[in-house]
Amino acid sequence: MTVTKNDRLTVFVEDLTHDGQGVAKVDGYPLFIKGALPDEEVEVHVVKALKKYGFAKLIEVLKPSPFRVAAPCPVFETCGGCQLQHLSYEGQLMVKEKQVRSAMERIGKLHTTVLPVKGMENPWRYRNKSQVPFGMEDGRVVAGFYKSGSHEIADTPTCLIQSEAADRLMVALKERALEFGLQPYDEKTGQGQLRHLVVRTGYVSGETMVVLVTKSRKISQPEKLIQLIREIEPSTVSIVQNINPARTNVIFGEQNFVHWGKSHIVDSIGSIQFEISARSFYQINPVQTQVLYQQALDYAELTGEETVMDAYCGIGTISLFLAQRAKSVLGVEIVPPAVEDARRNAVLNGFDNATFEIGAAEEVIDAWYEAGQLPDVVVVDPPRKGLDGKLIDTLIMHKPRRIVYVSCNPATLARDLRLLEDGGYTVHEVQPVDMFPHTTHVECVTYLTI
Repeated sequence: MTVTKNDRLTVFVEDLTHDGQGVAKVDGYPLFIKGALPDEEVEVHVVKALKKYGFAKLIEVLKPSPFRVAAPCPVFETCGGCQLQHLSYEGQLMVKEKQVRSAMERIGKLHTTVLPVKGMENPWRYRNKSQVPFGMEDGRVVAGFYKSGSHEIADTPTCLIQSEAADRLMVALKERALEFGLQPYDEKTGQGQLRHLVVRTGYVSGETMVVLVTKSRKISQPEKLIQLIREIEPSTVSIVQNINPARTNVIFGEQNFVHWGKSHIVDSIGSIQFEISARSFYQINPVQTQVLYQQALDYAELTGEETVMDAYCGIGTISLFLAQRAKSVLGVEIVPPAVEDARRNAVLNGFDNATFEIGAAEEVIDAWYEAGQLPDVVVVDPPRKGLDGKLIDTLIMHKPRRIVYVSCNPATLARDLRLLEDGGYTVHEVQPVDMFPHTTHVECVTYLTI
């Protein structure tokens, strides 16, 4: 059967894509269907038919999945923040486990054990950081996540995955922004002042930081605005203005001004404290971060005698977890402010066995080897693109006895594991961890030995 635009078809959904669309096949021809779930029979309208695949609009669910639920968010169907609220949490974990297993087998040609995903007891209100764009619509201020695949704001009355403090501040600023000369910024024209509201909350400390990202420093009645923020959210300990004058969709600019309180908040992962500034990288889900890092620590199998290298160390979160059980930890990170944070966090927690250097992981680690600093364990936590090929070559050449790999992308994880196995390593079990409930993202931890 040839599928053409405007066809109305009844199809069976076999799988989900990486961005949460249902996948059905018509005589082998893939159709991608937003809102459809695996094991459903659905009626669809074909909206685009390309040579090798097409897209269809969901018309009706004829036979629903047993895991289909009503999404509790009022803007779920338009907002791009979540993709899976219409799938029960049990169903989400099953889908993510299948996603990881598929990547290992299809991309990595690996047959290692993929364990059940470690999920959350309460998969709501888990984000300790929200960054909400502001805009104007029909003469009123709007704020919320962007609509799927666009930079158009889905005006949001409440977000069920961010903190209640962030909700309160977002609603109040929508109502009162114009009083303070904070006309929302328009990406198309470059006009306006208020670009984003960023709210960071300490899960353990209870501290809140409020960051107003604006085009220029000008704010009318800043003292009154500070008073309003503190009244709305009494847990606020830091009010910061970040200036971003550039015509860009990058959120932060280079300049920060502290209007009130501290320049940072403090929070903890386990027994380790971290200072978090407006632009610091810090894991979004504090509950699952502890699960993720504890798994990495367990896989490292440290006895207190090992030297550990931590590539892509960020602000030192994993490094300091490892330093609790290692003889010494060497961390490397390409972002200078992150290294400054890592060094400060080491001092804050009294670790004298963790050192940090600025640079590309593949270059710094190679230099460490040449200088005779031979690690027993290497921990890697790369961005979504995975490991740099030069770093993989370095690891294969020098052969540390154990590698612990923390990944935010199953596809690049599988690719890199294949290369490391081909270089003489053995991949052991893969443990997925659900860091971002109601989205399609899943993190994994695995380890390799030589």
